Amino acid sequence: MTAHAQTPTEAPILVQVRNHIGHLTLNRPAGLNALTLDMVRSLQQQLDAWANDPLVHAVILRGEGPKGFCAGGDIRSLYDSYKAGDSLHRDFFIEEYALDQCIHHYCKPILALMDGFTLGGGMGLAQGAELRVVTERSRLAMPEVGIGYFPDVGGSYFLSRVPGELGIYLGVSGVQVQAADALYCGLANWYLDSSKLAQLDERLDTLSFSEHPLKDLQGVLSKLGTQVLEDAPLARLRPAIDHFFALPDVSSIVEQLRAVTVADSHEWALKTADLLETRSPLAMAVTLEMLRRGRHLSLEDCFKMELHLDQQWFEHGDLIEGVRALIIDKDKQPHWNPPTLADLSRQRVDQFFEGL
Repeated sequence: MTAHAQTPTEAPILVQVRNHIGHLTLNRPAGLNALTLDMVRSLQQQLDAWANDPLVHAVILRGEGPKGFCAGGDIRSLYDSYKAGDSLHRDFFIEEYALDQCIHHYCKPILALMDGFTLGGGMGLAQGAELRVVTERSRLAMPEVGIGYFPDVGGSYFLSRVPGELGIYLGVSGVQVQAADALYCGLANWYLDSSKLAQLDERLDTLSFSEHPLKDLQGVLSKLGTQVLEDAPLARLRPAIDHFFALPDVSSIVEQLRAVTVADSHEWALKTADLLETRSPLAMAVTLEMLRRGRHLSLEDCFKMELHLDQQWFEHGDLIEGVRALIIDKDKQPHWNPPTLADLSRQRVDQFFEGL
């Protein structure tokens, strides 16, 4: 316990109700609003309270500061917990996934403002929202394979439902996309210029609600934003991505990216092959299997599968080494186990899914 009460600006979640709208602001701008267990619990508590409050018609979820909505979970604290033999790294995922699932099924419309970086756990919060808004500053990704992990927080559900093989590509490579691609992939459904965010707030503060709060919010967004942007880079790459990322395993994907030219995407293909060779072979292979399974599973079963993987991953996955190399020691030289795709056995991948 701290000796003094937290002032509102210090609280990790800022809570306000204005004009029948509950505003939740992630308030750790220095850490790009990365989620801690306390933040997860505060969000859950507030959503539970508002679900039963007839005076709250809708919820807005945003991040403090212009740089990011939420850059994921506070992975450093989970690393420390595992190293110390504590249970935080287990409790965190159970409660975070429950919160994400609650957002998917929430009884009132939620508008998520994915302004700036929206990565990992930030995507978990936003993807269950009915209204998902991006701006020109938005950078969306499930970058987990870069630290030897897999796209969780419902990623096995929402990435596996992106058209064609685009979701497989995003999950296995961990690349970031911007606004046009986010709309094209269905990972966002509105675009708003960041210069209009203040105007959005003004209109929400004076909105007269009808019996249909979702339609009311859509009406406000339709006056300020758009649902389609031209020239999504992934639309051009789609034939190549659909070809390569439908191959049976990650080794074949990398091999073919180097050997085969689809349309005029060869430069992209070589860059992608280089990128995949820096990622954890185990994490990529498990991600590929998980996303392909996720296509046929309900939201609940996707979360169960992710939790099943989590419970083994700290011991048997590459996350601890990834965090060491990229976040703790910052030597950027992770020693993946196994080090290459050629050394990875199918059995090693399948073991994670046993007992599902």
